[in-house]
Amino acid sequence: MAKEYVEEHSGGYFAAGTRVSLDSIVYAFLRGESPEGIAESFPALTLEQIHGSLAFYLANREKVDEYLRRGKEEFETLRREARERNPRLYARLVDARQKAARPGV
Repeated sequence: MAKEYVEEHSGGYFAAGTRVSLDSIVYAFLRGESPEGIAESFPALTLEQIHGSLAFYLANREKVDEYLRRGKEEFETLRREARERNPRLYARLVDARQKAARPGV
């Protein structure tokens, strides 16, 4: 009897029965984290769920990589639009980051 470890809903992929996105698991894996390390970051997941999610990713790599690429593009579009709508806010954020990077100035 085959067990499903990933489900697709709300326009995304998730570890079955959880709110943890496949994106989170895959990006941790691609950063070199071990399944045990991923489990520490996501205590809602069992090692079985993590291994199952990674097996799903590896078996469907082209499809999932394309999904991740589209997600990055959507994020960049939203970020660009937010910066265009709120230029003063983003200028203040840049200024605050620069001041924080230079303590004592």
